[in-house]
Amino acid sequence: MEFGRLLLTGFLVLCVLGVSGKELQRSAPCKFPAIYNFGDSNSDTGGISAAFDPIIAPYGDSFFHKPAGRDSDGRVLIDFIAEHLRLPYLSAYLNSLGTNYRHGANFATGGSTIRRQNETIFENGISPFSLDIQIVQFLQFKARTADLYNQAKTRNNLPRPQDFSKALYTFDIGQNDLSAGFRKMSFDQLRAALPDIVNQLATAVQRIYQQGGRTFWIHNTGPIGCLPLNFFYNHNPPPGYLDQQGCVKGQNDMAVEFNKQLKGRVIKLRAELSEAAITYVDLYAAKYGLISNAKNEGFADPLKVCCGYHVNYDHVWCGSKTIVNGSEVYGASCANPSQYVSWDGVHYSQAANQWFANHILNGSLSDPPIPIIQACQRH
Repeated sequence: MEFGRLLLTGFLVLCVLGVSGKELQRSAPCKFPAIYNFGDSNSDTGGISAAFDPIIAPYGDSFFHKPAGRDSDGRVLIDFIAEHLRLPYLSAYLNSLGTNYRHGANFATGGSTIRRQNETIFENGISPFSLDIQIVQFLQFKARTADLYNQAKTRNNLPRPQDFSKALYTFDIGQNDLSAGFRKMSFDQLRAALPDIVNQLATAVQRIYQQGGRTFWIHNTGPIGCLPLNFFYNHNPPPGYLDQQGCVKGQNDMAVEFNKQLKGRVIKLRAELSEAAITYVDLYAAKYGLISNAKNEGFADPLKVCCGYHVNYDHVWCGSKTIVNGSEVYGASCANPSQYVSWDGVHYSQAANQWFANHILNGSLSDPPIPIIQACQRH
């Protein structure tokens, strides 16, 4: 009798609060068994190092205390996502030794683009592993996993085949399409290419959906005009070239337009993929927010670089050695990387990546506005 009274009381409380069973289900955290990531150097955890020359010290010093395949002094954003979901750091798909793929894999490589570029990595650092290739790699990975899992006696390092449908699929790519466009096209030409670039990203999502993927977390692209690299070779920009934060206005405007089109395409994808939960994440807002308010957040000038030697027009990249005016100069790290937004002029510091994570994982910059731990819930 007492138990029945308790049940009735609980039911009445839910009715008073107006909480339905569906709403309770939506508020429950998702239990992602794995993450599969696609992207560029912003989320590469060792792919480009495995495929080509390894990233060297002082990269990785702040956290791993050695180079760890990441273009930062420590962790990148996908590492903080994994930590938040209580999953191990992702092994790069291209790693050949010491890999464990039980909880996912990372197909991102530094220099990757959405659209294939007609140039090699030795020219402008563009990775041959464009997004369509990353998807092909994923399809092969998934197919081989099924075969190996059925044959293997020891399965601890293999993904469980049933986990692919429950996994989180993350995308952080597009920045290099814009940077390649700035290098090779007029602004009008690049603007005309944006719909095709966005559609190719949508095609990647569709292909994973066809393979059973259901939860997608898609980052938009950041304020590329705020990368300090822009000012290494242009010390005297003309009037109107920069915005109020000192960033290249035209480049940021293009990033904003790319993001607008990407968001519109994500909304269409939700209608096309009826069982998918797709979250669009405004990483641009997080990055530009920190850059606009760096001093108040405890950072140095966001357009200053921690690692490397860049004086006048002499440039020694982070970790490299070059002869400058007859003397060998080393591109060393600053004393306190945690005070810098930019690590090497192109990539963010670990401290900045952690700040971004703190501002996107709670869902406050997402559409729909849900935290990542509820990203599997369709809204």
